[in-house]
Amino acid sequence: MSVLPMVFTSGWASGINAYAVVLLLGLCGRAGIGDDVPGALQRPEVLIVAGLLFLCEAVADKIPYVDTVWDAVHTLVRPACGAMVGALLAGQSAGSASEVAYGALGGTTALVMHLVKMSTRMVVNSSPEPLSNILVSVAEDLGVAALVVFALFHPAIAAGIAGTLLVLGIGTVVVLWRRVRAFLRRRKERKAAREGRAAAPA
Repeated sequence: MSVLPMVFTSGWASGINAYAVVLLLGLCGRAGIGDDVPGALQRPEVLIVAGLLFLCEAVADKIPYVDTVWDAVHTLVRPACGAMVGALLAGQSAGSASEVAYGALGGTTALVMHLVKMSTRMVVNSSPEPLSNILVSVAEDLGVAALVVFALFHPAIAAGIAGTLLVLGIGTVVVLWRRVRAFLRRRKERKAAREGRAAAPA
């Protein structure tokens, strides 16, 4: 398993669902899939806690506005998890000298992807129906699961996919927020115009 691509991919995935990353890597390690999965992630107590928290996130992530609160709470958790997994992977395969660098890479990637997810979900919450939240959440979970497992076999390709999705996510957030700002500006202008017409007779 190539360390650098795996750290980047796990950081990207941690920014979306950190508990799924820990759970998947731990289960794959115990199943013998991926020889370099750190032993700390395979410990039973770690898997149990990650599994329970993953179930909590699976529910909270599909409820409008609850997902926003959940994301806000995890602004520190997801980057910290990405950094932890990156450092563990570095210590397992590359030596302790790389733990800080790889931990920083995993944490930074997780933070950027977390901000992309949080911004996107805030826009999705503007939809009046909950179906969009459910669809987006399921797509995120499936994407994380597929890419993390794929990275165990083809880390370089998985890192390329994660990097592409990260860039596309940033671009999407920029476009969405520009449209939201334009919509708010137009609504403010219309409101000012109505108030001006209402005040004209006086």
